[in-house]
Amino acid sequence: MTMNIQTIESIKCIANEELKHRFSNVVREHKTDGSFLTEADLVMQRRVQTLLLEQYPDITFLGEEMSTGEQQHALNSPQGVWILDPLDGTSNFAAGIPYYSVSLALIKSGKVTWGMVYDPERDECFSATQGQGALLNNKPMFKPESGVSIAKSTAVIDFKRLNSTLAARIAAEPPYSSQRSFGGVALDWCWLAAGRFHLYLHGKQNIWDYAAGHLVFSELCDYSCTLEGEDVFDFSLNPRSAVAAVNEHLFDQWCDYLGVTRQSH
Repeated sequence: MTMNIQTIESIKCIANEELKHRFSNVVREHKTDGSFLTEADLVMQRRVQTLLLEQYPDITFLGEEMSTGEQQHALNSPQGVWILDPLDGTSNFAAGIPYYSVSLALIKSGKVTWGMVYDPERDECFSATQGQGALLNNKPMFKPESGVSIAKSTAVIDFKRLNSTLAARIAAEPPYSSQRSFGGVALDWCWLAAGRFHLYLHGKQNIWDYAAGHLVFSELCDYSCTLEGEDVFDFSLNPRSAVAAVNEHLFDQWCDYLGVTRQSH
């Protein structure tokens, strides 16, 4: 299924209405896991859920701000499930850092079949349909061209969620030239797909964080796995690590450096 263009535009409008004016005036609290929850998260989830229920009443909804029990029940739906992160990069949003997005994916028969990631600050909407490539603002994206060596590459790494031994080794002996940490998983995958950096490493992503963005990336590059060498996507609530690169040559070198042995599928 390809998402109705009007629905995409409606979600973009909701994001601009509910997020942009709150960006400089954030009301926030802490969730039980220590992460931030803002009024914007809750309003976005409520409005997008209502929209999807009206237009696609047969498809179940799973949002980040639902309870674990509600999320697990939604995953078990045979009709398919929407996976929404109403505000990916909440800590950035709460701190006034303009790197956050709305992420929505559709999962059917245990596979991500469609996804979108919308960045209101740059008005960039990344989207993908399984087997049909990826789009940026409705224009086709192309596999990023990168002839750089790993020694000249730029990496985006979330050190916080890596084990201390690996994090210390990377910090002491980085194989790349430059490193960033942006703090928004959904956009990280899309920016990697767009070739804005070359290597990626994250120790713990939830399904609502990565489902849509990983589809965008996979439709263009598909050089990714977990630190255990498994497929990144897993149709469960289990958090996943992620290792990725923009081309096969860099991916092979990155995996070798990290000691990752990819499993055959």
